[in-house]
Amino acid sequence: MKKKLALMLAGLMTLSLVGCGGAAETPATPAAPAATEAAPAAEGEAEAPAAEAEGSDLSALIEAAKAEGTLVVYGSCEEEYLAAACNHFKELYGIDVQYQRLSTGEVQSKIEEENGNPSGDVWFGGTTDPYNVAAAEGLLEPYEAQNASHLISDKYRDKDGQWYGIYKGILGFMVNKDELERMGIEEPKDWQDLLDEKYKGLVWLSNYNTAGTAKLVINTMIQKYGHDEGIQYLVDLDKNIEVYTKSGSGPSKNVGTGECVVGIGFLHDGITQIVDNGYGNIDMVIPSSGTSFEIGATAIFKGCAHPNAAKLWIEYALSPDCVELAAQNGSYQFLVLDNAKQPEVAAEFGLDPENVMDYDFEDAKENTTKYVEEVMNALGSAADDRFQTE
Repeated sequence: MKKKLALMLAGLMTLSLVGCGGAAETPATPAAPAATEAAPAAEGEAEAPAAEAEGSDLSALIEAAKAEGTLVVYGSCEEEYLAAACNHFKELYGIDVQYQRLSTGEVQSKIEEENGNPSGDVWFGGTTDPYNVAAAEGLLEPYEAQNASHLISDKYRDKDGQWYGIYKGILGFMVNKDELERMGIEEPKDWQDLLDEKYKGLVWLSNYNTAGTAKLVINTMIQKYGHDEGIQYLVDLDKNIEVYTKSGSGPSKNVGTGECVVGIGFLHDGITQIVDNGYGNIDMVIPSSGTSFEIGATAIFKGCAHPNAAKLWIEYALSPDCVELAAQNGSYQFLVLDNAKQPEVAAEFGLDPENVMDYDFEDAKENTTKYVEEVMNALGSAADDRFQTE
């Protein structure tokens, strides 16, 4: 069923920084205020959850975060989930939260330009390939989170604590069944099928420069086929691509309308379009020869103005109080915490979070920037007019 109009308007908030409860200008690099005595919780204020890690005590961190009084979040998950998570953090701790929705590539570029003097405190959501680039450049702050004890595997965290996973998404295809039937074309079943000339002008992917999803596609093809063959695959795929969207979820948002017939992206975005927006004409395809997955992450920016509030955010993001808000707000990724409830709708669509390839995160960490440059050089100017940045 369709969402209420108010929720459909959430996408219009993209790139506008807002405080929880009202609009605000994008801030200049904020200066940390002098610590003041934290005010007692007002009557009726939401009670902050106890630390999730067994035997842990976050009370000192909570008080230090309240003394800072502010947190600035750059979010690369969908706007509705970002808003819900930030609002709930403010409800729990009484800390003012300002947030801005940016693609992972945009956040990466922004903090690279700011070079250790970030205007934001934390990064929330979006695939880890850009996080790994930022970590390799020394732009993320290591923090050993207590609630990380609830991660279901060490593969869902950076070994040095520079980022932590909060969800997992499967890469695949979303297709408009009605349009394919009208054209007399079968839906693609595997990666190689997308190279068939019959799909020319029907395929959408996100921009390799701005979207973490597209960076994951590059790494997946190189790991699946080998370096040279993987890049050649993307050059061949380009011949059939109509649009490269700025955001990784861009293709999914245009499949139901038929503007995009075959979209490459994360399948939980397809679930959102089917369940929340009523597009029953969308089919989801897990590539038959195997696919990869994203780890949606959260991290602290090195040199941030509100370090204690940032650490408290990480603890919060690694708790059911935060991650279970995803399914309540149109984001149906699999969760990677052992004490969080999985979104039932994801399983109802037959998605298996374990049916994925063994993705090499270390290779992605070391080489993503180089691989993006190599792909763009291989494409040359042929694709320039199709790469969206707005």
